[in-house]
Amino acid sequence: MNKPIATFLLGALVLTACGTGGGSPSPPPKSSGTVAWGACTDLVGPDGKQLTPGPGVECGKLPVPLDHSKPDGEKIDLALIRVKATGDRLGSLVFNFGGPGASGVDSLAMAATAFSKLGTRYDLVSFDPRGVDRSAGVTCGDTFARMLAAEADADQDALAAEFARTCQKESGKVLPHVGTVNAAKDLDLLRAALGDRRLNYFGFSYGTHLGAVYATRFPKNVGRFVLDGAFDPSVTFEERAVIQATGFDQALEAFAKDCVAQSCELGADPAAVVKTVEDFVEGLKTKPIKVGDRELTFWLGQLAVITPLYAKQSWPMLEQATAAALKGNATILLALADSYTGRRPDGTYNTMMTSLQAINCADYAERPTAAQMERINERVKKIFPVLSFDGVTGGACDHWPVRGDDAARRIDATGSAPIVVVGGKGDPATPYRWATSLTDKLRTGVLVTYEGEGHGAYLSGDACVMKTVDAYVIEGKVPAAGTTCAA
Repeated sequence: MNKPIATFLLGALVLTACGTGGGSPSPPPKSSGTVAWGACTDLVGPDGKQLTPGPGVECGKLPVPLDHSKPDGEKIDLALIRVKATGDRLGSLVFNFGGPGASGVDSLAMAATAFSKLGTRYDLVSFDPRGVDRSAGVTCGDTFARMLAAEADADQDALAAEFARTCQKESGKVLPHVGTVNAAKDLDLLRAALGDRRLNYFGFSYGTHLGAVYATRFPKNVGRFVLDGAFDPSVTFEERAVIQATGFDQALEAFAKDCVAQSCELGADPAAVVKTVEDFVEGLKTKPIKVGDRELTFWLGQLAVITPLYAKQSWPMLEQATAAALKGNATILLALADSYTGRRPDGTYNTMMTSLQAINCADYAERPTAAQMERINERVKKIFPVLSFDGVTGGACDHWPVRGDDAARRIDATGSAPIVVVGGKGDPATPYRWATSLTDKLRTGVLVTYEGEGHGAYLSGDACVMKTVDAYVIEGKVPAAGTTCAA
């Protein structure tokens, strides 16, 4: 995400190697050895405070090449976490929880109980991908924090240029070697180090992209794969922006209808509720709201509003937080924005957003011009004004010191085992159309449709989705074509 913050959002979900067509896959890399597992000492919870690991939780490190073209060269350590199987073990199940840039170590520590059924038969494993947090995480000083705190009319281009310079200064060694293709190669090293002949994998949001790239590069090593909250990496930046804006617009309308049905503080009818939210965010451009020694700026307000739209369970928080902010108390909205950006209690940030920038700029050769960004903004403004970004002079990667390429956008998974793709009809961040298009591109894809709201279906707790996925991962039962789970 660089200039302004909305251009991060519309590219983020929330991409040079061998060809990916019908030819032979690249040979799997050799294992870097086994993992030495031990106690977890630095887990972090959603409040930014230290998290106490649960039973059977272990952490470890796996050395991998910084540059995969030089396998005997400099190494970096991938940080790992494992929750040991509680029953008759089938193998390991590796998770990526999205981003790109989210810490898999912290995410699995918090979410492990949601996968308790799978944990009876599998060691649940996750990791911080290269460039993320404990795995040579990309740092960029305090420039991201200053961008968030900037006024709406600040020179975002100058801030973005400074941001890129600082990232290069602090993390220049790793920047050329992040990205989804390199992360997929790491995944295969992890598979070998875990002692698994095939990789069993569960990817959410961006994790579906990583899984698709892995399946394309290493199709013969694909075990039981589930891709939930599917992202289609082949779309252009403009298509991504417009499709996500449409998804969030639909989520805001669904929230508004639900809010009115339960007596809503934000308006008497759904249209009034939507207008209240849109006007509130727009008003932050000229009148940020003081919260202690900080302010809820326009950029932070955008983040705060879209965060509860990711899950229906958090819709009441959007009503409560917006109603309070309209009365001058933006404490809850600021906390929502902080949770999205990875702000810690001491005012520093984890690497989630800086890692996201590095990975996205590596994964795409696209660098939209000022004219293209202006056109995109006009389209977004008509669909979902909350994420509009007036005054932008270029795309998010304009000043980035490393050129991207499109290797991670080419996927097909030819020759792999079946891959289950789960798409939600009411998913705002990775709209349903991406689930259908990703399934079509993956030659072995099988689509499961969830008709409910929210980003990601399995973690919604829907019994049908969980039963379908569990049966595939544990018993190998591939869902029937056209499988649909009602909300």
